[in-house]
Amino acid sequence: MLGLEHDFRIVDTRATLDPDESSVATHGRDISPERLEREMLQAGVVRAVASPGRRASGQSYLRANNAVARLSIDRPFVAFARLNGPRDPGSGPLSAVRNIRAERDDHHARPDDVEQYSYDDRFHGFTLVPHADGLPNEDVLTRLEDADLPVIVHAGKRFPPEAVERELLGYDMPVVLASFGGYPLDADLMNETLDLLEDHDRLYVETSAVRYREVLERGVLEHPDRVLFGSGAPDVHPNVGVMEVLTLDVSEDLMRRVFAKNPARLIPALAEGADV
Repeated sequence: MLGLEHDFRIVDTRATLDPDESSVATHGRDISPERLEREMLQAGVVRAVASPGRRASGQSYLRANNAVARLSIDRPFVAFARLNGPRDPGSGPLSAVRNIRAERDDHHARPDDVEQYSYDDRFHGFTLVPHADGLPNEDVLTRLEDADLPVIVHAGKRFPPEAVERELLGYDMPVVLASFGGYPLDADLMNETLDLLEDHDRLYVETSAVRYREVLERGVLEHPDRVLFGSGAPDVHPNVGVMEVLTLDVSEDLMRRVFAKNPARLIPALAEGADV
C-alpha cells in the first residue's frame, strides 16, 4: 500500500503489539514490531500507543506487558500495560451473582502491579478490555485513580457506555473509550458515549473502527479537545483510519487537534520531542 501524503503530525492512541510466537499463534497473524513500525510510517504516524493482544484464559499479562515495553525501546511506540480482573463486566443478574463470588487468581492484576507499572518509566498508561479480560477489583481501580495515568478502555456491545459509567467513571482518572465506545459498528452506542462527554470532564474517545462520518464529525465538532486519533493497527492498516479523518468536513485546525494536539496533551510521551 502506498504511503499517504499529508502535512499533519499524527500520533496513534491505539495499536496492538503481540510480542511473542505464542501470541502470534493465538491470533494467526504476524505482528512484529518491524511490521507495525513500517505500516505506521506508510500512514505518516510518528508515534503510537502499544499494548499487548489478548492472552489465553488463565494467563497473566505481566510478561506480555514487559515484552511490549522492551520492544518499544528505540522504536516509536509508547507502552501501555494491559490489566485483567476476576469480575464479570455484564449488568444482568447472572453477572451480579458471579461477582459476589469473584475471587482474584494469581494471573489477575493486583494493586501492587498497578503501582509497579505506574513508577516504571517504560509505561505511560493502562489498557482495559473488560469483555475479554474481566474487570479488575475495586482496590485495583482505586490504585489506578491514584496513579492518574490515562486508561484506554475497550467498550462496545459487550461493555456498553452505561456499564463504563457505572463501573469506571466514578473514579477520578482520565478514561479513553476506544472506538467511541461502540465497537463493533454500533452508531447508537457511539452517540451515547458522546452524550457522556457532557457530564464527565475526564472522559475522552478515540477514533479506531468508527466508520460513520456523521458520528466522527459530531464528536470532533462538539468535543474538539477530547477526540483522539486511533487506528486499531494492525487489525486495520493505519492508512484507513488516517484517511477517515482526512476526509471529514472539518477544519484543518480540528484535524490537527485530533491527530496530535489532543493525544499529546493527555499522553505527554506522544508529544513532539518527548523522551521515551
